[in-house]
Formats: sequence, C-alpha cells, structure tokens
Amino acid sequence: MSKNKNALLGAAFLMATSAVGPGFLTQTTVFTEKLATSFGFVILLSILIDLAVQFNIWQIITVSGKRAQDLANDLFPGLGYLLAFLIVSGGLAFNIGNVAGAGLGIEAMTGVSVQTGSVISAAMAIGIFLFKEAGKAMDSFAKILGFVMIVLILYVAFTSHPPLGSAIQHTFFPEKFDAIATLTLVGGTVGGYISFAGAHRLLDSGVRGESALQEVNRGASTGILITALIRYLLFLATLGIILAGTSINPDNPAASVFENAAGTFGKQLFGLMIWAAAITSVVGAAYTSISFLRSFHPLIEQYQSYITIAFILISTIIFLLVGRPVRVLIFVGTLNGFVLPIALAILLIASRKQRLMGGYKHPVPLQIAGWAVVLILLAMGFNIF
Repeated sequence: MSKNKNALLGAAFLMATSAVGPGFLTQTTVFTEKLATSFGFVILLSILIDLAVQFNIWQIITVSGKRAQDLANDLFPGLGYLLAFLIVSGGLAFNIGNVAGAGLGIEAMTGVSVQTGSVISAAMAIGIFLFKEAGKAMDSFAKILGFVMIVLILYVAFTSHPPLGSAIQHTFFPEKFDAIATLTLVGGTVGGYISFAGAHRLLDSGVRGESALQEVNRGASTGILITALIRYLLFLATLGIILAGTSINPDNPAASVFENAAGTFGKQLFGLMIWAAAITSVVGAAYTSISFLRSFHPLIEQYQSYITIAFILISTIIFLLVGRPVRVLIFVGTLNGFVLPIALAILLIASRKQRLMGGYKHPVPLQIAGWAVVLILLAMGFNIF
C-alpha cells in the first residue's frame, strides 16, 4: 500500500508539475490582464474539463494495463502511431517552451543569459535520466519542486492584495468570456502529453487493474487540485498587481507580476518559481513523450533513458536556434488543446470494446462527461462559440 501511495503521489505531482510549466505562468498572466476577475470563470471551467479528462484517461489506461498508443493500435491498426505522432510532436513543441522557461528563470535569479540558463537546466534534467532508478528520482524531484512552487506563489498572492470578493463572484458569474483563453488554458493543463503523464507513470510503477481504481481516482483528483490551487493563486496574485495599475512587460509577463509584488526580491522569487515549473515540465514532457514510443520497438524500450536525453537535447538546440519564448509558450498551449479531444475520443471508443477492456464497464457518467469535453473543445477550437 505504501509503495502504491508513493507511486500515486508521484504520478499526481508529475501530472501537476508537467501542467504547471512556464506556459502555464505566461498564459495565466496574459489572460488575467485581458479578462481581469472574469478569468476566474475560465479557470473554473478548465478545472471541470480537467477532472473529466483525467478520470477518463487514468481509469481506461490503468484498467486495460496498456499505454494509450497500444490501446489505440489495438482498437484500429495504425491509430496508435498517429496518436504517438501527435503527442510527441506536441510534447517537443512544449519542451522547447519549457527549456526557454528554465532559461528565463535562471536569468531572473542570476542575470546569466537565457541561452546559458537553458543549457544549464537541460543538463540538470538529463542528469535525472542518468540515474539507475530514474523513475523514483523523477517522482521525488516533482514532489519537492511542486511544494516549492505552491509556497512561492502563495507568498506573492498574499503580497499583491487581490480583490477576493469580486474575484470569487466573477469566478461563478463572469462579466466576459473568451473561448480561445479557455482552449489554451485546457491545452496547457491537460492537453497533449500532460493528460497521459500520470497514467503512464502509474503503469511503470505497477499500478493497474480494476482493483486499483479507487487509488487511481484519488491520484487523478490530487493532480488536478494541485494544478487548480497553483493556477488560482497565480490568478489572484496577477489580479492584484494589474488592478493596482501596474503595466505588464509583454516580453516576460509573469516576471512583471512577481517583480511588482516584491521588488528585486520578487524578481528572484519569480526566477526560482518559473525555473521550478520549467525544469519539472522538461522532465515530464520528455518522459511522457518517449513513453508513447517505447512499445513500438524493443530497442526503444531498452534505450529509453538515452532516447529521453536525446529528446531534451533536441528541444534545447531548437530553442537556441529559434528563440522567442513567450510566443512559443502561448502557441503550444493552443496546439495541445487540439490534440486533447482526438486522444480522448480514441480512448473513450476503446473503453467500450470488451476485447480490449475484458469485463470492465466504464462508468456511463464518465463517458458522457468525456464526450461532452470532446465536443466542447472541438467547438471552441473551430471558434463555434
């Protein structure tokens, strides 16, 4: 039980810290500036969507005992390769932003250039996959830095004095709404590789089958609630700064929030915060993206750590060549918002096939919630709303 508990907590934090990357910080700041107190409603909507997504994906994957790409290939030959391509290409795009975010963090803390900081951070992430027990090292890393992020953002939320009353009111009764903000937010929280990070980690930890469902659901909800807590606190912190009439620097919007809340010390706090968010996301994106390739060839399974390291190196090299981190961070959130409904639809169809799931009956309320999310995200993606 203790082993399962550690695995579940590790999976929850891996999912949460993968979601709370530099894109998460940038998107939340940019959209809070645009929507003010009504952005709370977008966060609430994204949390409800996140819960429906995570409960469906974690349950289907752990009961079947198969990774998402294998379920997809068993459902329809070749479908798993398409899903893997979508996830890995989205994960690579996300990781370029994650590496950039880590560089921004080190620059804010030390004054070292973003490029140098990104190389240092990539080397640290690679170090985790050189451990023999890389999985356990990754779990501990995600948990420690997850707690660091919560404490830092709590401090900034308190010092910025946000209008709690109107923020809570407009969280439930918004004055305005933005479909693209919602799609980007959901894409940045459970889009693409992120929704599979925890579920694939559970399989690697040996957590599978119907008997583990109660624990799996607890792990899924823990991951989403950690993400929701950090996002809402960041929203409150940003809100307080913006309503005080402070201008936000478009080149590094999240840094402006921390710097305005606590001066030079705030800038260094931001550096630590975005670095923690980015480095854990580099690890999560690389691990999960490569987990979508592992079952395709025995050599990939055998050399997974080295392939994961190569993935991090490629992300870093592309960032060094391309640059422009803030624009990349917003774009990849929207991109992964499009990947999510496709991936979720595949798993929902697979969950109804007895040859794939045995005697397991996937709960009807979850199926309804899952299909509702697929339709909502597709509608928002094509700007129907």
